Amino acid sequence: MNTQAKIKKESKNKIKADFDRAPLSERLKAKYLNSFFYKKLLVAVFRFVLLLGISYVILYPFASKILQSVFSPSDLIQTDVLLISKNPTIDTYKYLITENGYGEALLNTAILSLVCAVLQTFVCSFVGYGFAKFKFKGNGAVFMLVILTLLIPHKVLASSFVQHFVNFDLFGILENTLYKWVGWETGIHGTYAPFVLMSLTGLGFKNGLFIFMMRQFYRGIPDELEEASYVDGYGVFKTFFRILLPCSVPMLITLFVLSFSWQWTDIFYTNLFLPNSDTVLLTSNAFWATVPETLKAVSATLLEGNVTATNSYTAIVMNTAGMLVVAPLIVLYLFCQRYLIQGIEHSGFGGV
Repeated sequence: MNTQAKIKKESKNKIKADFDRAPLSERLKAKYLNSFFYKKLLVAVFRFVLLLGISYVILYPFASKILQSVFSPSDLIQTDVLLISKNPTIDTYKYLITENGYGEALLNTAILSLVCAVLQTFVCSFVGYGFAKFKFKGNGAVFMLVILTLLIPHKVLASSFVQHFVNFDLFGILENTLYKWVGWETGIHGTYAPFVLMSLTGLGFKNGLFIFMMRQFYRGIPDELEEASYVDGYGVFKTFFRILLPCSVPMLITLFVLSFSWQWTDIFYTNLFLPNSDTVLLTSNAFWATVPETLKAVSATLLEGNVTATNSYTAIVMNTAGMLVVAPLIVLYLFCQRYLIQGIEHSGFGGV
């Protein structure tokens, strides 16, 4: 074997030496004028065109919103202005930020999204661990109910949610004490309490998906790791908090980012549990206001006060409002993108 390897190595060296001594034209012809090079070049060109087309489809709408958000009124009457403004301005940003409590709404949304994201991340990881590692009677049936929460449209349960939180009480204690003292005539409906309770009980926005992701992740962790911790005297809860949670940090960050982002941009549950947010925003009391609803109301006020508003001007205002909504999420993604990709790869969607 050593002799054959030595002969093979000497043959390669001889061929390489002969190639280096050949004229430049012969070397270029041998290197580039062959079927292997043409095939490799064709694959590279096809990959580049495909990625370029996909990038254009994904990035063009976002780039157009950014560019059109700095349009000035003079750009709207110039037919040669399509995407690049000749007189860029940030007046629309200034108006949307300074009018009707954008700062308060930003703080409210950040607090609500942060609380819901933390609760959902912990609860879904805990429930997913139970489905993945504990074999109990009815495990599959209960998990199917979790999957059903992804299939049933939210609007089907909207009226039930409203009635439940309007009449929510604990053995008559809240109605006779807290509600009367605070002045809540419709129970906890119209406050942030429904968001917190749903997140705490695993019924929050997209929680079924989060439980499924955590179940898939924990199923990929070897059982021997838990068995070793049990041998060392750890119980179930101590094993979960001391062993499994530190191993699932990328996945937990992924869940946190997704939960935070979806809660930040949510309009359905906001309109459902905070039905008076539209009118509250136009007054001085914006205690329960969120960013999407604030910008929606302010944009409507701006367009309503402009009698010459056109479709193009409406698009500019809406694009600016959209950028103000997603800007904090872009910053969050920039800090968490590495963990987000790692979590998705180990969630069961990208393979374990």
